[in-house]
Amino acid sequence: MMDVETLILPFQFAFMQNAFLISMIVSIPTALLSCFLVMKGWALMGDAVSHAVLPGIVLAYILSIPLIIGAFAAGMTCAIATGYLASNSRVKQDTVMGVVFSGMFGVGIVLYVSVDTNMHLDHILFGNMLGVEPHELWTAAVISLGVGTMLVLKWKDWLLHSFDPAQARASGLWVNWLHYGLLAALSLTIVATLSAVGLILAIGLLIAPGAIAFLLVRKFSTMLWVSVLVCMFSMLSGTYASFFLDSAPAPTIILIMTTLFIAAFIRRQVLTRRTSMQRVQEALEQ
Repeated sequence: MMDVETLILPFQFAFMQNAFLISMIVSIPTALLSCFLVMKGWALMGDAVSHAVLPGIVLAYILSIPLIIGAFAAGMTCAIATGYLASNSRVKQDTVMGVVFSGMFGVGIVLYVSVDTNMHLDHILFGNMLGVEPHELWTAAVISLGVGTMLVLKWKDWLLHSFDPAQARASGLWVNWLHYGLLAALSLTIVATLSAVGLILAIGLLIAPGAIAFLLVRKFSTMLWVSVLVCMFSMLSGTYASFFLDSAPAPTIILIMTTLFIAAFIRRQVLTRRTSMQRVQEALEQ
């Protein structure tokens, strides 16, 4: 059994402190956004945008501009192109997204290997949480504050748009602004998570917290804060555990989220079966 000094050892290193800090920062917008993506059925859209930002990052490096600009531009280009192709062809949206994001990801890989860069591809794809720099913390904090505030203030509008866009339009809401605003929030949030979990694992943070909360509660307003707690717990505990397991923080975080999802799913199945049995017994007694 470990003593207290060993248990608090991770908190004594600056790189671990930064890892814990960025975990708390990015857990809020990713968790809130995951609720809307789950309710709207946009899981594949989050996957598409997370992969599609790679060519934007490489081009931004080539042009010597901030990587956040290239990543955001590429993410929005992917989202807009997907929407346009889905609306103007017989191909279904999920098929279009699969083609667009795989194509842009391929372009990003080709660009990456064709230029001489000191950027590590593994850090882009899987994150580098233990090597987070101060400017990345500030970037993530600003994006998290903006996206989180926007989602909290307008969550009812986005909820209506997710369930029934026609009713949202009839209610006088600016449906196009809500649609592209959610896409912009998605692109910005992926940019904020780049240094934490990278492109490949970002989809886990954008889907799992909302899916877990959906299985645990039945009210959307409760689902929002439950997803934040789930995401923050997973990121902090995964980062902490990775120190002792000598593993990368990002995959450890995703494994914890997967475990929580399985546990929540089993709990929901048990409760559903128990409720069904109670109803059958009540019917027989009558």
